[in-house]
Amino acid sequence: MFQPDPQFARSEVLRTFNHAQVYLFLGAAISSIGMVASLFALLRRRFDPLLLWFALLALLYGGRLWMRYQLLLLLGLRPPVFWRIYTAVGFLVPIPAFFFFRELNLLGRAGRIASNIIWPVASLLALAGLIFGSQQVFWNINNGFVVIALLLVSIALVRADSEKDDIRLVRRGLLLFIASALYGNVSEFFDRHDNIEPFGFVVLLACLGIVAGRRALGKEQQLSTIQKELEIAQRIQLSLLPVSFPISKRFQVAARYVPMTSVAGDFYEYVVASDDEAGLLIADVSGHGVPAALIASMVKLAITTQHQNARTPAELLSGMNDVLCGNTQSQFVTAGYVYLSAADRELRYAAAAHPPMLLLRHGATIEIEENGLMLAAFNFAQYQTVSVPIQPGDRFVLYTDGILEAEDAEKIEFGKDRLCALVRDTAGRTCAEAADHIIESIRRWAPHQNDDLTVLICDYIA
Repeated sequence: MFQPDPQFARSEVLRTFNHAQVYLFLGAAISSIGMVASLFALLRRRFDPLLLWFALLALLYGGRLWMRYQLLLLLGLRPPVFWRIYTAVGFLVPIPAFFFFRELNLLGRAGRIASNIIWPVASLLALAGLIFGSQQVFWNINNGFVVIALLLVSIALVRADSEKDDIRLVRRGLLLFIASALYGNVSEFFDRHDNIEPFGFVVLLACLGIVAGRRALGKEQQLSTIQKELEIAQRIQLSLLPVSFPISKRFQVAARYVPMTSVAGDFYEYVVASDDEAGLLIADVSGHGVPAALIASMVKLAITTQHQNARTPAELLSGMNDVLCGNTQSQFVTAGYVYLSAADRELRYAAAAHPPMLLLRHGATIEIEENGLMLAAFNFAQYQTVSVPIQPGDRFVLYTDGILEAEDAEKIEFGKDRLCALVRDTAGRTCAEAADHIIESIRRWAPHQNDDLTVLICDYIA
């Protein structure tokens, strides 16, 4: 533990403090700006690397300036730990600065290489400073790398597009800071010791803060616009789905659709809907989000051209494949289509690489499967129709693979067996209640939804 030397007179302490108070104020102000920027970055809903590097730069530089002009250092009372921390912080200051410039895309290839060299060298020097204290060789290495890197950044700024306001602002702030730092170093040769670098840094920090604020605000506006467009796209996509199955003497239908994102690639349609007939299509586009939603709208268009084939599922899928092939940008579609006839007491089913339909009859679950190749992938794909007698009381369940592939916290999929058991549990419920029960059970099983969820249930009533 160190003890103050009584040789220092009160007047000398006051003179030293008067000289240092401006820099102490600047250090505290710069550190405060860094803290405010840090809090703002943490409170934002989205991570912004520009704000992060800006905050770290202000905190490190302000803290270093404040420590440099502490009376303990100015009066020669240098506690070893305090001095080593000051040295380490000084070596770390360039790191967030160069990452900030790189995030702004101001550095060319040479500048990016220099920044990738700067941060490991600066980190090693900071570690060495903590262990060995301030050594002149460490500062020589640091100054050499920083000077070279600053030259590369300056060259990149001069060559950058001067029409951009951000480029001009950063260029002026950086050049002023470099000039103030050079002046401080040159003045030492004339024994003046005029340290105007912190004032140049304040100007540079103000310029960087304005640029970071503009970029953050611009991103917020862009994200807000994108969010509004997604909301419109969601409303449009929902309008493509049928609202409800018309009142029918023989069939009751319920559908539930839970997209993973605002818009999704699952789709269903009532191709035929009358007292004695029902034609139900379910489809799943590969991928997620906007691209899948756009393809789903094309599936809607393709199905509208196939109403003449509604009673022959194989021909309906083949016609849809002809429409979609070559128009989906290498994305494919799985689909299942069932035609139900009360007059013939028969179902006809065909599918394109889709999970099998489930038939619930007398408490038992039966899989109905007749699969061909996926839609939109092969123009030579062919499909077959399977026919199965139906009975009053039968329940038919169509679904997408998001139901089967839902994972619990241990990454275990829900799977076909659990789904069959879940369908059996719906016996005695209305089709609407059954659809709700299936979706709620899946969402309880999977804490995080990783795919779109769609289920379509049809009851054949006496």
